[in-house]
Amino acid sequence: MRSCCALLALALVAEASAQGCVCNTMKWATCEVTPGSCECTAMVAEKSKQVLKCNALIPKCFLMKAEVFRTQKGLSSRSGGKPTEHAFVDDDGIYDPDCEANGVFKAKQCAGSQTCWCVNSAGVRRTDKGDSGLKCNELVKTVWLQIQLKHMEVQLPLNETQVKTAITQTISQRYLLDEKHVTDVKYERESHTVVVDLKSDASGDGDIATVGYYIEKDVKRMTLFRNAGNTLTASVNGTQVDFESFMIYYVDEKPPTFTTNRVMGGVIAATVVIALAIVAVLLLRFAISRKKRRSQQYHKTQDREMEVMHKEHP
Repeated sequence: MRSCCALLALALVAEASAQGCVCNTMKWATCEVTPGSCECTAMVAEKSKQVLKCNALIPKCFLMKAEVFRTQKGLSSRSGGKPTEHAFVDDDGIYDPDCEANGVFKAKQCAGSQTCWCVNSAGVRRTDKGDSGLKCNELVKTVWLQIQLKHMEVQLPLNETQVKTAITQTISQRYLLDEKHVTDVKYERESHTVVVDLKSDASGDGDIATVGYYIEKDVKRMTLFRNAGNTLTASVNGTQVDFESFMIYYVDEKPPTFTTNRVMGGVIAATVVIALAIVAVLLLRFAISRKKRRSQQYHKTQDREMEVMHKEHP
């Protein structure tokens, strides 16, 4: 009888341990209870598992690899202007990255063996694409993320100071980021836009690139968390604020090295705007000039008519 009770107690302890052995920061992780610990892993390639540290956010490089693998296997992956001259956005989207053992992106990334490019510490391309001979001498650090969020309609106007406090606390608590890295929050009430600046410092204790990736997935309703809701929301003085769109700008410690091909679209757009403005000015000048000539002709005609009337009735 005692032995049965002992076995039952051990089974209950084992079950409780198994229930507590989960990875809250990575919903695709598989966790197993090992003697004295809980080990969580995620599949990142065929027959390749990546060991995860689930007491923190999972590095963005590992997240991207896991997401690409799941997509390839047919598994579901769902559950305001530039801040500086050298800020840029991620136009390439997700790819299967090469990661260092600690989850940091390798400076050189390639698609197969022919097309390669250099990335920053956020894994975002910062050079033109080249062949396999492309040289990426160092991994350039991303030091500033500006995240522009647009929230849905709310019934009552939001106070800017309260928005700033709520967003700072939400980012710090949900994404395990020290509040010192949330260096500024601005709110534009008319456009429903919240602009958040995340900046790294010399301590290196805040992975702002990974935080940005988690925020991106939350706003897209594709959260990476296991039990933390399926989106990013903030409570502002009792009002729940939900976000519907976002834009992330990346600022590196060194400017990117894109050639004119990368910015040609913007140049063309700017040229079209300038050309339209010039045409508008010319049309306006033409209309004014035409109106002036008509006015002069009218006055001349009127003068001639007065002169004829004067002759007929001296």
